[in-house]
Amino acid sequence: MKLLNKVAFITGGSSGIGLETAKLFQAEGASVILVGSNRERLAAAGEELNGKAHRSSP
Repeated sequence: MKLLNKVAFITGGSSGIGLETAKLFQAEGASVILVGSNRERLAAAGEELNGKAHRSSP
């Protein structure tokens, strides 16, 4: 748990490298905040992270 009690703010977190990074950071104990431009993809990414990610879109 290298990132326990840390917060990761990930832009472009709804797919690709951003989403994979979010998964890794979460597995290492970080709280994850995802930012992206597509609400539907952000919602799907949040589900992939077991609903434990905060999501934001414009």
